[in-house]
Amino acid sequence: MNRRQFHKRTLQATLLAGLGPTTMSFAEQRLENSSIRLGGPVYEKYTSPEEWITALKKYGYRAAYCPLGVEAMQDEIFACATAAKKADIIIAEVGAWSNPISPDPKTALDAFRKCSESLQLAEDIGARCCVNIAGSRNAENWAGPHEDNFKEETFDLIVEVTRNIIDSVNPSRTFFTLECMPWIFPESPDSYLRLIKAIDRKAFGVHLDPVNIQVSPAVFFTNGELIKECFKKLGPHIKSCHAKDLILKDGTDLPQFEEIRPGLGKLDYPVFLKELSRFPDVPLMMEHLPSQEEYTMAANFIREKGKEENIDL
Repeated sequence: MNRRQFHKRTLQATLLAGLGPTTMSFAEQRLENSSIRLGGPVYEKYTSPEEWITALKKYGYRAAYCPLGVEAMQDEIFACATAAKKADIIIAEVGAWSNPISPDPKTALDAFRKCSESLQLAEDIGARCCVNIAGSRNAENWAGPHEDNFKEETFDLIVEVTRNIIDSVNPSRTFFTLECMPWIFPESPDSYLRLIKAIDRKAFGVHLDPVNIQVSPAVFFTNGELIKECFKKLGPHIKSCHAKDLILKDGTDLPQFEEIRPGLGKLDYPVFLKELSRFPDVPLMMEHLPSQEEYTMAANFIREKGKEENIDL
């Protein structure tokens, strides 16, 4: 019996027993939670779900990246899901980083399989979402710009591939999401809305990383307004968020942006946190930092900004 078959046979009994990781409705969680769930990677080694939970709690995290890969056995998945539920920690997302719209057929097929298997893992473990970028028509760089990326044929391809990924799993409690990027759909709130309508699947959701859609100095210097627009248009669809920061380099003829640790850039965190606090079931996950020390400094900054806005993280 494969993992998916096992999951289908045992999920109902698990939920009835109160052991499933998502037995409480989102509406009920909103009533219980008045704070934002902050999370990030942990660099400490662990050999059991209990040690994983201990590491998360050490840094005050109430959300976590999925600690398992798609090759995990069902008992491992169940153990992690149960430990997270017992500790009141949300498993925020399963990464499926790959290029399912690659012009190379083998690359695209391998990526499709990775996305499907990752979405199944998210479903089995009760993660809020499975996240990928849409990909790229760049055969050399899976996460790079290409002249065909914003063609209508590419939009249609993203729709078709995303539908197929979702339909291959047919999830009932998680979502497949596409992280916004500046060089491929979806690159704006309106672009994401267009994809939601075109894909037309209940299990398609939104992953929001506001740093990734700072596409010009005009947007960069007024990014709080863009963040408000994102939550106004996409709020009910958002399943997970990333916490990063951004600077615009000085002394260059053309705009050059650089991702940086939260607190060292110009992202409007007061606006970001106030908007996100209206959706307490949506975790905020830090990423792309080189050490646990950097994550601790980032978390301290985010928590301090939250405190200034009477928001607990």
